[in-house]
Amino acid sequence: MADILGEMRRTHNCNELSAKDVGSEVVLMGWVQRRRDHGGVIFIDLRDRDGLTQVVFNPEIHEQVHDKAQTIRNEFVLGVRGKVNHRPDGMVNANLTTGEIEVIITELKILNPARTPPFMIEEKVDVSENVRLKYRHIDLRRPQIQKNMITRHKTASATREYLNGQGFLDIETPMLTKSTPEGARDYLVPSRVNPGMFYALPQSPQLFKQLLMISGYDRYYQIVKCFRDEDLRADRQPEFTQVDMEMSFVGEEDVMGISEGLMKKIFKDVLGKDLELPFERLPYDDAVARYGLDKPDLRFGLELCEISDIVRNAGFKVFASVVKKGGIVKALNAKGCNNFSRKEIDDFTDFVGIYKAKGLAWIKVKDNEWQSPIAKFFTDEEKAALAERINMEPGDLVFFVADQPKIVNEALGHLRNEIGKKLNLIDENVFRFVWVTEFPMLEYDETEKRYQALHHPFTAPFEEDYDKLETDPLAVKSRAYDLVLNGSEIGGGSIRIHEKSIQERVFSTLGMEKEEYEEKFGFLLSALESGAPPHGGLAFGFDRLVMILCGQSSIRDVIAFPKTQKASCILTDAPSKADWKQLQELSLKIDKN
Repeated sequence: MADILGEMRRTHNCNELSAKDVGSEVVLMGWVQRRRDHGGVIFIDLRDRDGLTQVVFNPEIHEQVHDKAQTIRNEFVLGVRGKVNHRPDGMVNANLTTGEIEVIITELKILNPARTPPFMIEEKVDVSENVRLKYRHIDLRRPQIQKNMITRHKTASATREYLNGQGFLDIETPMLTKSTPEGARDYLVPSRVNPGMFYALPQSPQLFKQLLMISGYDRYYQIVKCFRDEDLRADRQPEFTQVDMEMSFVGEEDVMGISEGLMKKIFKDVLGKDLELPFERLPYDDAVARYGLDKPDLRFGLELCEISDIVRNAGFKVFASVVKKGGIVKALNAKGCNNFSRKEIDDFTDFVGIYKAKGLAWIKVKDNEWQSPIAKFFTDEEKAALAERINMEPGDLVFFVADQPKIVNEALGHLRNEIGKKLNLIDENVFRFVWVTEFPMLEYDETEKRYQALHHPFTAPFEEDYDKLETDPLAVKSRAYDLVLNGSEIGGGSIRIHEKSIQERVFSTLGMEKEEYEEKFGFLLSALESGAPPHGGLAFGFDRLVMILCGQSSIRDVIAFPKTQKASCILTDAPSKADWKQLQELSLKIDKN
């Protein structure tokens, strides 16, 4: 049986023809980007994923084909046959790869008409994101989104090529696994054959990749889907993609070296950029002290400065009382910014409130005085010490936050980034990598009144800190490392615990009873007794990395079919209600209350 194409088969894509093809008969297929009627001659820009070609319907060449072309509108799907010609003098389009030529059409097949699209298929469209996501099959035709998808493909290809060349094996791990809630909420999947029992979709393949090392596979990787039921924002999705890898008989520098080589390969293949190796290393304590955050953007300065010792006994009681209660006071010097208005300062005060700061003190440095509501509370000696410590000069605007260390650092760290953007201090063409190392092993959760792992409970402590697990848990440093690019964490990993006794001690420090951790992680503990090699690894946030490579601000623009911030797909109306028969089979009942 003949298909709709008949004898017509595509010979070239829509970005392939050039002057060397003049005189050739070609067949093109694609979508109508735009239609123009110039005095009876119809010009159509035909588009596929590769680009555009101008095709021409001239009644003097073929009247019947021209008449048929009168019905064509934007987004019709066409097959055309014709001869490649030079464009007339003065009509060359230097912005198109195919801009020197046009195709004079002698045969036309309208493969499918199309209704008027909800928005134009252009680089930028003035339409809400929800409309774009509702008609994602249309949005995916836009050149920028197609470029993003192609970049994603190139990034995945470069990743596989590099890791295959480094002796890694691509091994799949289960999507239906055991729920071990120790971080974000799991997505649960009810089991029909085991009524009342549930699988969980994996938040990461962490335990399986450790088991693969224990099984002797030496080097594993996977470009894998992961799932977390958490509140969303521009750089998070309920389902996301990781480049996951693990290695046996390695230390931190081995994992970092492999990871740096991967980044070098990706940036060269995808962007044509040569990265200088090795990347900078920055201990966690230094990162937080200087930049407030454990994912610092090093493309600009504006480092934070602690002044707790200077203001401990100051007349400004807000500062003094915080220090005496065990808090800290830090300053951020916005050099040359004393022309900021009071409204701008008030906006910054509201901004740091997002990070639980109770206020934002400030001082404008004039030629001969400090302009500030708090200036009168400092002695001349304290003013001199502050000026020297913070490098306060005429024209500066200095901000202060006083509170518990976590609040101070987060508030000023994010304020630093905000001011960096406002002052145009960030060169968007620069890619600045840094490894943040030596993280604390644990943090204390005031709500649950127990310790929690800062990364995950399988991260190895430094050997010299083993004895602190029971006596001073917050002083324990872990063998964890994050790779940060331009202020975004794009990868994180650690050397893992490979001894059962240490793993059990960590579980105990986290407040887990033996019965609890045996129930949740007994299979891992058993494996660790079976001859586990020292091992470590890392997972890259693939979506976030591609987002940076594409110069986009949201990972939704680099995922083919993303979810909204409410974790829904408005293209397919997911999630949706289940049929009652399905619920019965799963032994589930919906509580309508």
